[in-house]
Amino acid sequence: MEQRAREFGFTPADFEQVRTLIYQDAGISLAPIKQEMVYSRLARRLRALGYSSFAQYLRHLESGDEVEREIFVNSLTTNHTSFFREAHHFDTLLRHLRKLQHRPLRIWCSAASTGEEAYTIAMTACEAFGTLAPPVSIIASDIDTHVLAVAEKGVYPLDRAANLSADRLHRFFLKGRGLQAGKVRVRPELQELLRFMRINLLDARFPLLGRFDVIFCRNVMIYFDKPTQRAILKKFADLLREDGLLFAGHSENFLQAADVFRPLGRTVYERADQPVSKSAAGI
Repeated sequence: MEQRAREFGFTPADFEQVRTLIYQDAGISLAPIKQEMVYSRLARRLRALGYSSFAQYLRHLESGDEVEREIFVNSLTTNHTSFFREAHHFDTLLRHLRKLQHRPLRIWCSAASTGEEAYTIAMTACEAFGTLAPPVSIIASDIDTHVLAVAEKGVYPLDRAANLSADRLHRFFLKGRGLQAGKVRVRPELQELLRFMRINLLDARFPLLGRFDVIFCRNVMIYFDKPTQRAILKKFADLLREDGLLFAGHSENFLQAADVFRPLGRTVYERADQPVSKSAAGI
């Protein structure tokens, strides 16, 4: 798209400033090819604020407006998810939870987006223990406050649950009626297992106490450079119990942090400072 065809002034220098700000705030490394994506996602903010150029908007961001800075991060955060996405991970999670039934369990879903992953974890916990009230607590966090609000409501268009079996749909969801027809709502019992929090993975310390039996961080690390990935993984390791598991995305690998996490196969990891897991073959 040529510069004169744009609604708002947007120079290469503006794009570089956007790249710098989103890296500072969220650790996201925007590729040069993302220029059009940045323009389209931020243009609505310029319209809302009455600006005619990205230079004006960027000055606003630099002025100390924390609310707009959060909206800026939300606008550039990619949130694609679905129930039981990468289903093999939940088979592994089911086996892992059944092994640990002798204690209350804690799980952190660190990129919860609109909630499908977190609720899938909750469903899996219910299936592992055979009850809608398993001894499992789940922290569901994200940097994007807008998607967290959607997740906390737990209401979805029916087609978003199309890949669920009829049995799971019946056990874990309520069908909407009247004005809510065509939608489903996660059962309150599942919602009670979750606590939603805004957490930036770049924070020096996470506002979390104690250790977790499982951490999910899937399809997020691909947006960070290797040093940032390593720093986050070290913080994860400090929060993961000795026999805990880390679940990553299908296109992610952590070879640069082999001293922190050891792969068990199919993008499941354990802490590298622990003895090799006897269950590795079952992953």
